[in-house]
Amino acid sequence: MENVLSVAIGAAVGLIGVVFGAWFTARRQDRMWLREQKLKAGVGFNTAVVQLLDHLKETQLSDDGPGANELANRMQEARSALYLLCSSDTVDLADALARRVWSTRPTDGRDDRRAEFRETLELLRRFTHQLRQEIARS
Repeated sequence: MENVLSVAIGAAVGLIGVVFGAWFTARRQDRMWLREQKLKAGVGFNTAVVQLLDHLKETQLSDDGPGANELANRMQEARSALYLLCSSDTVDLADALARRVWSTRPTDGRDDRRAEFRETLELLRRFTHQLRQEIARS
């Protein structure tokens, strides 16, 4: 009888270990997947914003057509992914950055527009920093 009891206790402890290990592994994989998705969305958003800003230094969105529109679409698609994956602080910065990009006008050598452009770049840096922190916490 003692052998049966010790075998049952050993089997129960082993089963608990297997269940806990499977749960821990699944949770870790979920966190890694979420981190990867946030990274992809952030890279896509940042890339589209930078390319769009480079383009908008010289021309406005309505002036170019397909090139700028494609960049704007990519930025919006990545921003939608950020909405689904990230915290409200990160999403708020992405929204503010997108609004700034939409209102960006060619600098045309004007100091006030250059200052606006520098402020937009600073907002991009703040967004990137916030996203990095969020990914690190994931």
